[in-house]
Amino acid sequence: MKLQVAIDRVSLEDAIILAEKFNGKTDIVEMGTSLVKDYGNLAIEKLSQTLTQSELLVDIKTMDEGEYEFRQGYRYGGDLLTVMGAASVDTIAACYQVSQEKNKEIMIDLLEVTNEKIEQLKQFDKAIFCLHHSIDRKDAWDATDSVSKFREDFPEIKHLAIAGGINLDQAKKLAAKNLVDIVIVGSSITQSADPVKSIENFMEAIKS
Repeated sequence: MKLQVAIDRVSLEDAIILAEKFNGKTDIVEMGTSLVKDYGNLAIEKLSQTLTQSELLVDIKTMDEGEYEFRQGYRYGGDLLTVMGAASVDTIAACYQVSQEKNKEIMIDLLEVTNEKIEQLKQFDKAIFCLHHSIDRKDAWDATDSVSKFREDFPEIKHLAIAGGINLDQAKKLAAKNLVDIVIVGSSITQSADPVKSIENFMEAIKS
C-alpha cells in the first residue's frame, strides 16, 4: 500500500518547499489540480526536478484531448496522470494508450461515475482506479465500506486508490483489510502542525 500526499491551493513557491520536505518521505507526491490550473506545465517540471525520491502524480483531470494532455504531462515530468472516468471512453483509451507507450501510470478518477460506466472502463486493466469523494459534497461516507462494496461489485479491477477526506484512522482501517493500493491524503497532512511527522504517522500506519 502506498501513500500519496496531495499538495493543493498554495503558491508554487510553497508547493516546492513542501515537495522538498516530502521527497523520499512518502511514496507519491500529488501536484493538485489547483496548482496545475494556476501554474501549468512549467510547474510540473519544477516539482519533478524537486522530487528525486518520490513519484509525482499530476492531477490534470483530463476530460478531452486525451492524447495531447497526457503526452504533455509526461513530457514535463509527471510519473502518474489522471483522467476523469466521466470522460468519453475514447478519451480514456487515448490516455491509456499514451501511458502504455511511455511506460508510465494512469489513474482514472471515478468521481460521480456510475457503475454502468465503470463496466465500460474495466478493459483498461493496468490503470489505477480512484474512488473519490468530492470535497464539495456534504454527505458523510465511510471509506472502508465504500472500498469493500467496490471490491464486491468489481473484483476484476486490480489497482485501486481512494481519496476524499482520508484521516489517519481511516487509513489504518484500509491498511488492516488490505483494500487499496494507494491511499490519498491531503489536508490531514499538509494542514497539520508538522506535515513531515504526519507523513511518518501515516506511513507507519499503512506499512506496518
